[in-house]
Amino acid sequence: MRIASNQYHATMNSALQAANEGLTHVMQQMASGQRVLKPSDDSIAALRLARLSREESSLAQYRDNIGALQSRLKTSEVTLDSIREDLQATRDLLVWAADAGNTGDDLNAMSGSVKTLHDSLLFLANSKNAEGRYLFSGTASDQPTVDPAYAFLGNTQAQQVAVADNMSVSANVSLEGMGAFLRQMNTLGGQLATPGVTAEGVHADVTALIAALDQTLGDVAGKIGQLGGRQNILSTLDTNHASVSLANQQSALDLGQVDYGEAATRLNSYTLALQATQKAYAKVSQLSLFDAI
Repeated sequence: MRIASNQYHATMNSALQAANEGLTHVMQQMASGQRVLKPSDDSIAALRLARLSREESSLAQYRDNIGALQSRLKTSEVTLDSIREDLQATRDLLVWAADAGNTGDDLNAMSGSVKTLHDSLLFLANSKNAEGRYLFSGTASDQPTVDPAYAFLGNTQAQQVAVADNMSVSANVSLEGMGAFLRQMNTLGGQLATPGVTAEGVHADVTALIAALDQTLGDVAGKIGQLGGRQNILSTLDTNHASVSLANQQSALDLGQVDYGEAATRLNSYTLALQATQKAYAKVSQLSLFDAI
């Protein structure tokens, strides 16, 4: 059978190109360590790797959210704990002020301490985070929690942060009742500073403020407990996400990692095929029909 020169050259070029492509592909696999460089290498594995990659991206975002949220909750918890300590100090002072044996001078002296604790509580209630947002104003974080007239300018809505599929955790608590308490505390502080004040004259107001303080103290303690509970949930979730991420990474390695032994065998095969094709091509190209005459 006679083979035309053009047909022969086309066949040999195709063989050389196929061997070169195979050689290049296996070298890329060995260099990158990845068995699946394109979907056609293994369509099922490529699909599973794409799903694992999407899940890893989601887990990474959730873990970033958890880290930022834990920092916010910890800041709020520390601030609320300072408020609790000031409230407890205020209560101790008010119990002393309720003693019927206090003189007017004693009560006048207490007014300075009441004023100092009032100012500290007002400052803490209007605490901000690193971004300049108010911690205890709900979603209205650009508004002070308590204004100079003791009005609550925020709201009680929760700032929800996604921490897992179909799961969010609130990033804040609100101090909606602090304004009314501070107004009452400021009024009593003015009464205690009045010249000629008597223990009997302010006893009812002191007792009323103690009752309001106990309610506020209980509310603050409850919010501290909420923040602690949320942080425990976040710690558990982060651990779970880390475990899932590790499993995903191992699955991705099992699916996509190149087998260097098998790849080396293919590399050797393609190299030999390429060399043999080149030698055959060069040898046959030198042949002529005149050699047979």
